[in-house]
Formats: sequence, C-alpha cells, structure tokens
Amino acid sequence: MNVDTPLLVTFIVYIVATTLIGFIAYRATRNLSDYILGGRRLGSFVTAMSAGASDMSGWLLMGLPGAVFLSGLSESWIAIGLIIGAWFNWLLVAGRLRVHTEFCGNAQTLPDYLTNRFEDKSRILRILSALVILIFFTIYCSSGMVAGARLFESTFGLSYNTALWIGAFATITYVFIGGFLAVSWTDTVQATLMIFALLITPVFAILAIGDLPSALSMIKNEAPGKLDMFKGLDFTAIISLLGWGLGYFGQPHILVRFMAADSVRSIPRARRISMTWMILCLAGAVATGFFGISYFSSNPSLAAGVMQNNEAVFMELTKILFNPWIAGIILSAIMAAVMSTLSCQLLVCSSALTEDFYRAFLRPKASQTELVWIGRMMVMLISIIAIVIAFNPDNKVLSLVAYAWAGFGAAFGPVILLSLIWKRMTRNGAFAGIFVGAATIILWKTCLDHLGIYEIIPGFLFGTIAIIITSLLGKSPSDTMKAQFEKADRTYHSEV
Repeated sequence: MNVDTPLLVTFIVYIVATTLIGFIAYRATRNLSDYILGGRRLGSFVTAMSAGASDMSGWLLMGLPGAVFLSGLSESWIAIGLIIGAWFNWLLVAGRLRVHTEFCGNAQTLPDYLTNRFEDKSRILRILSALVILIFFTIYCSSGMVAGARLFESTFGLSYNTALWIGAFATITYVFIGGFLAVSWTDTVQATLMIFALLITPVFAILAIGDLPSALSMIKNEAPGKLDMFKGLDFTAIISLLGWGLGYFGQPHILVRFMAADSVRSIPRARRISMTWMILCLAGAVATGFFGISYFSSNPSLAAGVMQNNEAVFMELTKILFNPWIAGIILSAIMAAVMSTLSCQLLVCSSALTEDFYRAFLRPKASQTELVWIGRMMVMLISIIAIVIAFNPDNKVLSLVAYAWAGFGAAFGPVILLSLIWKRMTRNGAFAGIFVGAATIILWKTCLDHLGIYEIIPGFLFGTIAIIITSLLGKSPSDTMKAQFEKADRTYHSEV
C-alpha cells in the first residue's frame, strides 16, 4: 500500500463525516434563527468546543509550533496573552451578551444587537458594523482557503488550484446545508481532533529522543537561547504579544457562540471546558515546536522539510513519528483547524448579508424558509469571492489578514464590552468607537508600524476613549434604553 493511500482514506472519511453532520443539521434547521444561531439551544460542551475551534485556526498547528521551533520559548508570550484574553472574554462578555441580545429584540447578529441596544432608527450602526464584518471576513475566509489548499498541496502533491477547490468544497458543503448547527457540531469533532493531535505529537517526539531530561539537555547544548522566554524581547515587545488577548472582545465568530448558548447558566461550565481545552492546545502547540528543536537536532538527515519551512514542523513530525494511518488522522487536525474557523467566518458573513441587509432593507416580511435559503446563497457568494482572492495567494492578501484580528478587536471590542457594562453609552458613542478603532488599526499599520507596538493596543485604547467622550458629550440615552439595559443586567446577575 502506498503511504499516501492511508492519508487519502482518512482525509476522505473526515470530509464525508463533516458533510454527513451537515445533512443531519439540515433536518434540524427550521428557521433563520436555527440557521445562524442554532435556535439558541447549544449546551455547555458544544458552546465551549465550538468557541474554541472557531478561534484556533491553522496557525495553532502550523504558525505557533513553527515560530517556537525557529525562535524558542520567547514566542510563547502570545499564547499567554491569548489565554488571559479568552478567560476575561468568557468572564465579562459571554453571559452578559447572551442575556442582552435576547432582551434587544432577540438579536441574532452583532449589527442586529447594536441596532436594538442603542435604538438606532437610522440603522447607521447596522450598516457600519456589517461592512466591517464583510470586509475583514471576506479576506479572512480567503486566507483559510489558502491554508487548506497548502495542506492538500503538500500532503498529496496536488496542484495549488486543485487543492484550493477541494478544501473550499469540503467546508462550503456542510455550512451551506446545515448552517450554525452543522458548524457547531463539526467544531466539536474538530476541537477533539485538534487537542488529540497536539497532545500526542510532543509526547512521541520526546519518546523518540529518549526522555524529557535528554530532550531539554539537547536544546540547552545546541540552542541555549531558545530556553530563554525573554530572548530578544523588550517591554514593548512583550506588551505587544500579550496585547493579542484584547482581540477576543471583538471577534464576531467567537461572540456569536456566546449568543447561541441555551442559557446563561451554561456559561460558567462552558468557560471551564473551553479554557481547559485552550490551555492544553496552546501548551501542546508550544511543546511541539520546542521539542521539534531537539528531535531534528538529533536527526539532521530528516530535517530538510523544516529547514525549508519552519511552519511544517508539526506535519514533518507527524509523518516521521506515526504510521500512515495515525498520521492521516493527526494531519486531518490541520484541516479541522482550518475548516472550523473558515466555516464560522462564512456563516457570520452570510448572517450579516441576510439579517442586516436583505431582511433589514429589502425584504422585512420575508418568510423563514426564504431567509434560510438566502443565507445559503450568501454563503456561496462569500465563498466565491474568497476563492477568487485565494487564487492569487500572495503576501498582499496574507498581510491584510495578519491584522484582521486587530481590526475586529479594536472596532468591536470596546463597543461590545462597554455596551454590556455601561448604561450611559450612546449610539453616537458606539459609532465613534467602531470607526475610530478600525481607522486606528489601518493608519497605525500603514504609518506607525515602525514603532514596534502591536496596533490593537492603540486601536483598542483610542476606540474606548472615543466611546466615552462621545457618549458623555452627547444627549443621555432614553429612559426606555436605560430601562432595557437595567432589566437585562438584573436578569444576568440573577441567573449567574
């Protein structure tokens, strides 16, 4: 049997399984709420795993291990920042957002929530926030398709274009058919696959070297600088890496998981499950890159692949350490990471177009069946645009994606956070926060990138200041807006 055959079989089984989940979810999808929010009936476990899987893309299995392999433990600061940010997001935002969106006209998207939260009859918030989502996520989706294509390309020796179509088709199929339920259920499977792959790979790398002391001793002798968490980093660099955590407050594809929970009472348990999963996955990713240093130092004849591309360290270790069948399952985890994030990004874009443009402006009285099918058509539309962009996978596209996290974090993070805890916040304040946050990211990246500060830090700060100043200078919110906020806030605290 050819080595590629087990890989091919496991990948086919995986893709067929996700498509089957899509068909099962199709039978449970009855209206638009089911399609874009799962009918708000996700339990703690599915909420937790879906939030985690939608967050962690292919960078978890390729980018982070590759960075640690190249530079050592100093790259782990980003993982620490993400853990802190994710924990505060679950603590401060998750439960409150679940309750407030229900009180704000049972809002099903972030633009819908902001429109109802601030009684925005002009609908300028809906338009601005939906446009931000569409612009960033269309590019984000294309990067996911590029990552999937690169995986199929390197694993099976396919041409890039062929690999792109295969990866895109696999994801589009179950999102198109099953919507949010399919995405959430497949996310749960994908999250399980990811944690299995990231925990088993470094363990087998250590065993192949001998034992843990031997692995550490080899790194100490070969590259002692890679044991230093502060190597080459000053205060600004560390703060910038930790600043990644700020992005969590504004990521639409993560926030929508909180909105879909069956109850605010599910949130604490979901938080514990999700944070445990996240910490283990990030630790596994760092360990994979770190002990990859030891393994390839002791086996230089096998290091050709990682010398050409440090981000291939996970894939190379998998191919070397495991038999082809197990390797196929573990490599499917990369596809799982790519598909889990790409699928929820497609769905968020579809939701923005269907709920915030089509129903809001064109067909306010459209039937639920019509809206579900429009949602499916929007998935196809966004996918086609993303594929067109992905056909030219140059650095220009990928560089735009590099600050999409910062863009969402700065544009939506302060707005979402303050809207849930500050009664005095106004519509104009929300508009100023989104605009200033997004504009700061673009301008800082374009003009001030040489300062070495991650753009999300000034973006988040300026966005927050813009909200506070604009809200305080403007007219106080209406009595009905304040009453709605107070009622939602009381409900949240009574159910926590």
